[in-house]
Amino acid sequence: MNTKFDLNAMLSTPAVLKNTVKQIPCDMLIPYHNHKFELYTGERLEDMVESIKKNGVICPIIVQPFKNIYEILIGHNRWKASQLAGLATIPAIVKEGLSESEAEMYVTESNILQRGFNNLKISEQASVIAQRHNSMFSQGKRNDIIRELKMLENLNSDGLKNNSLTLNPVGSKLDSNKDAGREYGLGKTSVVRLIRINKLTDKLKELVDSGDIAIRSAVELSFLSESTQNSVAKAMENGKIDMKKAKKLRDSANKNGNINYDLILKIISEKNDNTAKLKSVKISREVFEKYFKNNTDGNNVTETLEKALEFYFENQKK
Repeated sequence: MNTKFDLNAMLSTPAVLKNTVKQIPCDMLIPYHNHKFELYTGERLEDMVESIKKNGVICPIIVQPFKNIYEILIGHNRWKASQLAGLATIPAIVKEGLSESEAEMYVTESNILQRGFNNLKISEQASVIAQRHNSMFSQGKRNDIIRELKMLENLNSDGLKNNSLTLNPVGSKLDSNKDAGREYGLGKTSVVRLIRINKLTDKLKELVDSGDIAIRSAVELSFLSESTQNSVAKAMENGKIDMKKAKKLRDSANKNGNINYDLILKIISEKNDNTAKLKSVKISREVFEKYFKNNTDGNNVTETLEKALEFYFENQKK
C-alpha cells in the first residue's frame, strides 16, 4: 500500500482543516511552553524512530507561529523521533491566531484522544480538569478541535493502521451538556481534588504521580503558597508526608499560605504517634490479585479503593 499521498489536497476542505501542510525545518520548532504531558521514552520512542525512518512522518504535527519560529501544539513525540531519525524537516499544519485557551485545547485534547483520560498521570488529569473549569473554556471550540483531530486521524487511518504515529481516539465526548466529572467518570469530590492538585508546584506534582504523596494529603498541601510548597518538597528529603502531617502543615500556615522552613522541617521530621490504633480491613489475596499487581504501591492501592468506594456510595444516592 502506498502511504505517500497528498495531504494538502485531502486537507483543503474547510470542514476538515483551514490550513495546509508545509515542511518545516526541525530546528525551527520548539516545545509548547506549557506542555504538561509525558513524552515517549525507551522502546516506544525507538519504535517511532524506526517507523519514521521507514515510512517518514505521515501524520503532520500541528504548530503555531512563535516569533520567527514555531511552537509545537501536537506532535512533540514525532518531532523528537524525527530528529533522532535524522530528518531535516517535518510536515506540519500551521494554526494562525489561536488564543491561549485554544492552543491549550489542542495540546490537551490530542493527549486525551491518544491515551485516554484514565491512562494519564494524576497531575495530567488535574491539568485537564482545571482547564475544563477555566472561565475562558469554550465547549463549542473544544468540540470543533476534537472533530478536527478525529477527522485528521480518520483521513490517515489506512496509512497509519500499523504505525505508532496514529492518534488513536478513545471515546471522546462531544456533548456540551456533560460536565467534566460525568465525561471522565469522576465524582464531584474527585473533580474538586484534581482542581486543587493542579495548584501544586511541579515538584510536588511529581511526588503525587510517584505515589510519595497521597491525593488527600496533596489537597491539603495545595493551600500552601508556592514558596512554602517548594520548602515542603525540599524538607521531604528528611521524611514523608501523610495526611496528619499535611493537615498540620496547612493549619500552621498564615493567611498567605506561608510557613517558616524550620517549622516545616520539624513537622515533616516528626515520628508518627502509633499509639492510637486505626481500624483496618483485610482483603483476600484472590481479590487483591484480581485487581492489582503484586508490586503495586500501597498508596496506589489505597487511592484506587477510595475512588471505587466513592463511586459506589455516590451512585447509591441516585
